[in-house]
Amino acid sequence: MRARTRRLYTFGIAALLVIAAAALAFFALRENANLFYTPEILAEKGLPKEGREVKVGGWVEPGSLTYADGGATMRFTVIDNSPNTITVSFTGVAPDLFREGQGVVATGRFSPEGEFTARQLLAKHDENYQPRELKPLEAGG
Repeated sequence: MRARTRRLYTFGIAALLVIAAAALAFFALRENANLFYTPEILAEKGLPKEGREVKVGGWVEPGSLTYADGGATMRFTVIDNSPNTITVSFTGVAPDLFREGQGVVATGRFSPEGEFTARQLLAKHDENYQPRELKPLEAGG
């Protein structure tokens, strides 16, 4: 076999290995993409497959937070800048930053009726976050 042919075969095999590695990385990363659904995206695309664990995110609608089972289970509504909403149910201890009007990302599953049961809540805050202890006292307070 001539040197030129051998180099061509070597280059071809190397190219196939690089393409296979890139395809494998692409599929692995696509499976592990950890984006969250907003109410608007769910309205457009529909609910994810039943039983699949996903994340939903948005803001906790002011006035929607209620407690049941002696305060162990909370229910609230997640909103975004659309008329669509997601009803979330969570049993457990909420993060310290969790409150109405603040951002939240919840990890869990949708029921066939469309209610989201969260197993974990992550509270988000804006870039102007200050701990309660350091906030200036309000006038008259």
